[in-house]
Amino acid sequence: MTEFDRKPRPRRTIVPLSGALSCAIVISMAACGDDDTTDPDLNTDSTIVPVTGEWYRPVVTTTWQWQLLGTINTEYAVDLYDIDLFDTPATLIASLQAAGKRVICYFSAGSFEDFRPDAASFRSQDLGNPLDDFPNERWLDIRSPIVLAIMETRLNIAVDKGCDGVEPDNMDGFTNNTGFSLTSADQLAFNRTIANEAHERGLSVGLKNDLDQIVDLIAFFDFQVNEQCHEFDECAALDPFITAGKPVFNVEYELRLVSDAAARAQLCEAARARNFRTLILPFDLDDSFRFSCEL
Repeated sequence: MTEFDRKPRPRRTIVPLSGALSCAIVISMAACGDDDTTDPDLNTDSTIVPVTGEWYRPVVTTTWQWQLLGTINTEYAVDLYDIDLFDTPATLIASLQAAGKRVICYFSAGSFEDFRPDAASFRSQDLGNPLDDFPNERWLDIRSPIVLAIMETRLNIAVDKGCDGVEPDNMDGFTNNTGFSLTSADQLAFNRTIANEAHERGLSVGLKNDLDQIVDLIAFFDFQVNEQCHEFDECAALDPFITAGKPVFNVEYELRLVSDAAARAQLCEAARARNFRTLILPFDLDDSFRFSCEL
């Protein structure tokens, strides 16, 4: 068992899947190996429309807790938990739900993490540049049918584990130095497809950051998970979610907020004025401290 870095969280242990199981993940799209089946035009159809159906839809006032590392603290009196898809056993998800809480399951849809159990399923040509400061994580070519197939399998895992919804991360590669010539249209199509695939499976789905495309994506997503909009003065871009009756789950990481009660109160006043659900959490999301702006 080997430890690896995860982004943006610290180190953990993962037991890799066997090669045969990794191959099975993508067998429906292509055989395992390095055959070049990347289609630069995959999912760039601007006619993609939101699917309809029944799934969990959190409301603007839904309270939440976000923890991705360590033993999950299940004692918070909140409506919703956002926890890791791979690391969380189905029994814990069921236990939280039995206590009246909804469970959102986190995974990265736009990046490759070399410590994940399905890492061997990715093709080398679909792996781009490392993410800044995280050498074990690389941007993905979101135009690739293999990448999409792996993400669909992850959505199936979420269904099998009983998650109420998902939080796909790194959905804004087109604004980063990925190593691929990704366009805004590529990103919109991928994000819309992921959202529709989640909804087809009865899963709620949140848009992680990607502030530049909110207007074009809000109809496809049920909530927003935002990092540091207060710190970077970006919160106004998130207001359309509130207007649409969809919650903004915001987290701030500035360490000064932990010790400066006046700054924390000022931040929370601004968050409540926008009707955001704001938490002040450690960057590692390990529950080592937590401040909530809920009154």
